[in-house]
Amino acid sequence: MQKARIKLSSTNHELVDKVAQEIKELALSHGTSVSGPIPLPTKRLKVVVRKAVSGDGTETWDRWEMRVHKRILDVAIDERTLRHIMRIELPHNVNVEIELID
Repeated sequence: MQKARIKLSSTNHELVDKVAQEIKELALSHGTSVSGPIPLPTKRLKVVVRKAVSGDGTETWDRWEMRVHKRILDVAIDERTLRHIMRIELPHNVNVEIELID
């Protein structure tokens, strides 16, 4: 049976967990096997910039950080289940990648 690897990513971990749980419940209701959601390491994007534009004055810095949270689900899938998964209502800042594997 063919499997689908579903990768979810977002800067908000609560939304990623919510969408992953919806996909898992939907797949289980259709009678397919699911492994996951497997959390991947959080990617931290850091930007450190100097506050004073001209360079004069004291050395003060702004530190900005963005965290990207990722989850993976492997679903043994058929066409009907895949169609229902693709119709799930997603928040605007959650990215989804579906890859079919053997």
